[in-house]
Amino acid sequence: MTAQTRQSPVTVIRRRPWGRGAGLTAVVLGLAGCTHYAPNPISIPNTATRFSARSADLNGAVSACRTMAPRAPCDAGNPDKLVLFEVLLANNPAVAMARARVASAEAAARAAHAPIGPTMTLSSEYAGADPKPWLLGVATDFPLDTGGRRASRIGSADLAVTAARYDLAEAIWAARMALVRALADQMVADRQGTVANRLQALQERRFAVLERRVAQGEASRAELERTRADLADARSRLATAQAKREAATVQIAAALGVPLDQVRKLSASWPGLEALSPLAALAPGDRYSALLGRADLLKGMTAYEQSEFDLRGEVAKQYPALSVGPGFSWDHGLVKIPFNVGLALPPLDLNRRAIAAAEARRSEAAAQLEALYAGAVAGIDQAMAEATAARRSLSQARELDLPIATRLAAQADRELAAGAIDRNDWAAAQAGLEVARLAELDALARVLAADSALEEVLRRPLTGPETLIEGAGS
Repeated sequence: MTAQTRQSPVTVIRRRPWGRGAGLTAVVLGLAGCTHYAPNPISIPNTATRFSARSADLNGAVSACRTMAPRAPCDAGNPDKLVLFEVLLANNPAVAMARARVASAEAAARAAHAPIGPTMTLSSEYAGADPKPWLLGVATDFPLDTGGRRASRIGSADLAVTAARYDLAEAIWAARMALVRALADQMVADRQGTVANRLQALQERRFAVLERRVAQGEASRAELERTRADLADARSRLATAQAKREAATVQIAAALGVPLDQVRKLSASWPGLEALSPLAALAPGDRYSALLGRADLLKGMTAYEQSEFDLRGEVAKQYPALSVGPGFSWDHGLVKIPFNVGLALPPLDLNRRAIAAAEARRSEAAAQLEALYAGAVAGIDQAMAEATAARRSLSQARELDLPIATRLAAQADRELAAGAIDRNDWAAAQAGLEVARLAELDALARVLAADSALEEVLRRPLTGPETLIEGAGS
């Protein structure tokens, strides 16, 4: 049977010179079409050099500000929150990292859309006793990339891009909130330092007067010790204000992504910082819109959709994966063209355990989304309550405590002019006024912190030039 087969006519394919050249050309073109590795080394010293060379480009920030908010002041000489926000977008490292993550996810999504590549097997055999001793074969295998497996892979990659974009939005918002809080702390600390400096001067004057009186036997040492404690408190207040200002300056530099010495040169402005803006009650529609616009909730929804695609992929794996394998072989003079159909069988349990695990992950994602939503609702309620309480405290300081201290200080001025009191009593009254002013600034700091917390949970600015961004309220 074998001998008859070998004696049958066989088509002989003669090699031609152009065949070898065409094969070589195909190999060269194939190699030329490949992407080549391009090294891009980095080093910490180079990174440090680049960071040191960064600067707050206020002119570029003003240009971007005018594009984003044409009705905003956008002054490079007195940069406000919006101008500094543009500097932040250009330099903040966390924002840059989030942008890079988006680009990486988009590249991965494009790769996921590419079909699965085939495999090729080359085989050879030599039988010296045969008149035509060689067996040469080529076998290929083309997976059929269709159905649930492909949809799951592509859908997961596309959702990863969406999640990365939400991460970018969260990174921008987190950096913006850090900048706003640091600016508020710095400006309040400036005012506290000025008042605390005046208070320290008054307490030093009182202490010097009482020290002379004690030496002359005109005052008790207990009174001197009380004045010493007041002086120590004034010095502590001044040191605390200076430390807060320095810490806020460092935080501003971190938020802007520029060296600290660049921030020390800035003269930021915050019009209406001390104005007590009214706090409007949130309508149900406003609350609902704020919740729908939160990137963390949208990312939670994306995570749930991701779990849906994962479940779909596991369900698809309970069915065999098909592949086709055309081939070619030169079998000792015979040309054979085989064609194979491959089946990658599912696990013996028909992938039920993996499907159950995917269903559990989907339930977990749903529970996480509900927890995020409940936390966001509670956060809005807590922020509204704190903002209301902080405004009440500031109103009391401005409408009750500060007017009383101002009246007593003015009365002390009149009594000193009339000779009814001495310098020590006058300084005590003036110190009381400065203490009341510090209490007012503490209440103002609480209001600013409460407003920042409310902005954070609502994911939108409440006041200031950022409200002039076109489309900010949409």
